Amino acid sequence: MVSEVSRFASEPHPLPIGIGERAQAYCPPRWLRSGHVQSVWPSLFRRVTLAAPVSEVIKTADDDELHLDWYRQGGRRLAVLCHGLEGHSRRPYIRGLARALLRTGWDVLAWNFRSCGGVMNRQPRFYHSGATEDLGRIISHGLEQDYQSLALAGFSMGGNLSLLYLGEQGSDLDPRIRGAVTFSVPCDLAGSADMLARPSRRIYMQRFLRDLHVKMSEKARLFPDLIDVSGFESIRNFHQFDDRYTAPLHGFKSAADYWARCSALGQLRSISVPALMVNAADDPFLSSSCFPESRQLLGKNVILETPKWGGHVGFVEHARDGYYWSERRAVAFLEQLA
Repeated sequence: MVSEVSRFASEPHPLPIGIGERAQAYCPPRWLRSGHVQSVWPSLFRRVTLAAPVSEVIKTADDDELHLDWYRQGGRRLAVLCHGLEGHSRRPYIRGLARALLRTGWDVLAWNFRSCGGVMNRQPRFYHSGATEDLGRIISHGLEQDYQSLALAGFSMGGNLSLLYLGEQGSDLDPRIRGAVTFSVPCDLAGSADMLARPSRRIYMQRFLRDLHVKMSEKARLFPDLIDVSGFESIRNFHQFDDRYTAPLHGFKSAADYWARCSALGQLRSISVPALMVNAADDPFLSSSCFPESRQLLGKNVILETPKWGGHVGFVEHARDGYYWSERRAVAFLEQLA
């Protein structure tokens, strides 16, 4: 049986998956016009059929490992996909975009942040919103495969990471990196932390903390002299979690210092390639500061789009071809760059 990746390579490109007018406007049915429904629906009900990727493990400079999923079909363009907080490379939103990009001739590299994807990393540190050195390692490894062009795609934390990387690189960016598309980006980490600390967002915060408790308990077992999870149950928000764990384990003075230094918001104006940031107006994770409209903040190369609906990494679309609106929008934007 011919694999789905191989079959994509033999089909004409681009395929009619909605590039153009249909990809520009998002208008879901009435029952999906809720940021909360949009944010939970894909995790509960979406399934994406895609051939199994080829896995690879690469080393980091500090003797750690990064776990990668490759979808290769012999193309000359590579898309690097970055997942969100406590996500992984095989979440439906990653696989959905991978499928759409494969349909239009891209090779895809989806990677797992340290400690994500079911494999605990070796070092006491794990991942955070500003770990651009790890993204840089992934990009360098991808470009070593002799691709002619590369684009970034990121969701939520992965979107912040992608934009932060591009901003930090500025005019020194490798010319083969053509641009980025990002969705549901908490580009002001402090503002997003404040939003998730609200009582009305408790269901999201509890889910994150439950997953992080499991992870930090494993870290504490491996590094008992550095990490202590006693009293973890008293943590209620990212202000407390990042102060206790993220900041000290990654060289920041405090949660506030971490948020200030790792928010993409202050780096957007330094981005030297086209970058699209799509943040739904009803996203329950994002503060008003995550919707920068002025050119002084966005710079000349970042485009902000704010659909009225979409929630957090939602943009659900019930279409026969199985694609979500975000995937149509991403392909439409990236095809203009290649």
